[in-house]
Amino acid sequence: MSGALREFVARAHAAGIALHTLDVSIDGETVVRHALPPFGADVPHRLYSVSKSVTALAVLLLVDEGRLRLDAPIATYFPEMGPIHPWLAATRLDDMLAMTGPHSRTTFGDTGDWLRSYFCTRPTHRPGTLFTYDTSASYTLAALVERCTGAPLLDYLGPRVLEPLGIGAGARFLTGPDGFSHGGSGLIAAPGDLVRLGETLNGAGRYRGARVLPERVVRQLLERRSDPGMQTWGAPFRAGYGRQVWLPRQGAWLMFGLGGQIVYGEPARSLVAVVTADTTALTGGDQRLIEMLLSALDSDDLDDPGEIDPPLAPHDPAHARSVSGVFEAITGEGAPERVALALDATGGEVRWAELAPLRFSTEAPAAVETALGAGVIGAGWSCPGVLDVRLSAASDDISSVRLRIVATDDDVVTVQSLGSGPEIGAEWTWLGSYRPASTRGSVSSPFAASPA
Repeated sequence: MSGALREFVARAHAAGIALHTLDVSIDGETVVRHALPPFGADVPHRLYSVSKSVTALAVLLLVDEGRLRLDAPIATYFPEMGPIHPWLAATRLDDMLAMTGPHSRTTFGDTGDWLRSYFCTRPTHRPGTLFTYDTSASYTLAALVERCTGAPLLDYLGPRVLEPLGIGAGARFLTGPDGFSHGGSGLIAAPGDLVRLGETLNGAGRYRGARVLPERVVRQLLERRSDPGMQTWGAPFRAGYGRQVWLPRQGAWLMFGLGGQIVYGEPARSLVAVVTADTTALTGGDQRLIEMLLSALDSDDLDDPGEIDPPLAPHDPAHARSVSGVFEAITGEGAPERVALALDATGGEVRWAELAPLRFSTEAPAAVETALGAGVIGAGWSCPGVLDVRLSAASDDISSVRLRIVATDDDVVTVQSLGSGPEIGAEWTWLGSYRPASTRGSVSSPFAASPA
């Protein structure tokens, strides 16, 4: 065995990346399938910009059915948005699919009308001239699919793609504030479903011998349409771009989502790799993860890496302190007034504000339900009096929380919480120094009563 995938897992963990699932298929046979509980191949997972590729597939199917035209201006299908800037009026569906639309970035923000924002935001350049990554273009294309079909995007794809591939009812799209499927970032689906979709693309539209997609639709999806060479995300994202699909190297394709959601295919090798992950605790982690994966997949002898564990803090029970009670803030930044702690060498609990206690063990990671969704949590006493806690969670979002609790001999406890994720609340990021509460500084069960 080459150890390439084992090395991939080790490198990801060393970087602080939590791998949730890893699937590799060759010639239609699963050669690697591992998951970190509570995640799994059949557990729906937020996929972020993998959504764009699914949206493009729906658009191209409608083109193949003669219901849309790639060379038609998008404004043709939304006449109520006029009058609009001439460069927007000239923007074709194919410009949007190739990420060569007229906007320098995503147009929607806090506005509740995401669709209208695409047509009302002043363009920065002529369509077809520059590659600029624009999630609002994908959202607008999803709205177009739903206007054209009179149905949610996945309902349209159901009999054409999802049902023939056995993709489960758990697949869904989050919607934007104006009610359309978030075709740029809102797909939630099981990783195993994406393996089957990837095998179909590798098979030029055939899945296990049966025709699912027209070959010309797959060819259009994976055809090189634009040059993303000005991107700063890393080499795989500068090589080429199809229609809402990255082309990271000759003969390969890539669907890629925030936080390390990856669907990668090499038709020549009949290889599909699907990764779901949480890279939110590492700046640029999702780009680093794809480079690690591609390096591993260069091997012709892919090994089974064994069970996936989360990246854990080092642990030495000799460093542990026993800390129990409710503690009140001395000073800090964004710190809650009180925290409740119950810590020893085997793990413990921590609670603040109105959140449920976070319970963890230093002996093994554990699957937990938290305010951030289902997740996995672990902890370790990494230095004398220093406990590090790491949580990776997913629901309709993906989030990481890292806690460092420092207990000193003078009874002062210092706590730093760092929350990472696209939509995580401010209550997860703070720093504070604490002393035992004057009336409840030492109690047998600090979680019996909520901190004030």
